[in-house]
Amino acid sequence: LFDDLSTWCRQTYPGPLQIVCGVARRDDPAVAVVERLIAAHPAVRIDLVIDPTRHGSNGKVSNLINMAGKIRHGVVVVSDSDIRLRPDDVSRVVAALRRPGVGAVTCLYGGEGAAGVWSDLVALGLVSHFLPNAVLGLEIGRANPCFGALIALDRKTLDAIGGFAAFADTLADDYAIGAAVRSKGLAVVVPSVAVLHRCDETSLAALWAHELRWARTVMSLDPPGWLGSVVTHPLAAALLAVAFGGGRPAVGLAVAAIVCRIVLAWRVGVALARPVPALPLVPLRDLLTFAVFVASFLGRAVTWKDQDFRMRADGTFVETDGAGPDGRKTIAGTTAKGESVK
Repeated sequence: LFDDLSTWCRQTYPGPLQIVCGVARRDDPAVAVVERLIAAHPAVRIDLVIDPTRHGSNGKVSNLINMAGKIRHGVVVVSDSDIRLRPDDVSRVVAALRRPGVGAVTCLYGGEGAAGVWSDLVALGLVSHFLPNAVLGLEIGRANPCFGALIALDRKTLDAIGGFAAFADTLADDYAIGAAVRSKGLAVVVPSVAVLHRCDETSLAALWAHELRWARTVMSLDPPGWLGSVVTHPLAAALLAVAFGGGRPAVGLAVAAIVCRIVLAWRVGVALARPVPALPLVPLRDLLTFAVFVASFLGRAVTWKDQDFRMRADGTFVETDGAGPDGRKTIAGTTAKGESVK
């Protein structure tokens, strides 16, 4: 976390830069990290907000509402705390925000494994599946994204859409912020900037819970688009053909699918100047992605922070009966994102 946050302190932004970090609890381990960050970068204004006040069901947005009073500048950049930047990323994002008709800027993101093979698989999925699908969706006009990894907008625009408080009970707050900006007749643009998401899954169970939650959220936002993405799983289709007696042609298609996926991941990494992790894991990654895709249609249950929830048809979460593994009762309507945010 310290390394991720430090990249915000090393920005080559030509104007004054303020960093606001927020947590809900004094005993959050992130507090010590931010205090260390403040000591390491005395020339940068860094504010730490510790406030347990809940303004709605979305814990992340509650944090943002609590942090908003500390904002001192006219441009607001919201980012998750596990995002790492290059030195010129903020300058490039703000430059894109200054174009006529632009109300917000959001960024694509690649992944970097930080906890072994399972986190490498998550990072590989971002580069080999998420990024190509997102870019294709943008190019054909099918996607209208706003990614929580990084969102930049003017303070006036934020106020015009109701501030963070307007999204206090919204699960997919990032998507909703983009939709609100577009409703004002302004564009949400995606520049050729890809930030880096630190992946820290340490087990297959953690990978599965994270990606299934993500898949079911996306499916709730765009069911036809999610169903149509079945065409992006050629390896699974080829292996099914092999299983049903497709013979050498089917085997050849399976090999071609693997080779094409490797080339695609490498090409995306080069284009966006982002690392391409664990290419030998591409076959396993493809099959895991297809398994998550299939599972996304088989229920509405999701897990977040070791607690179980059920997704409603409108994409919000409600608690399930019983307590989590640590004995604590789950909280109704909580968000799928972490509460330690920047």
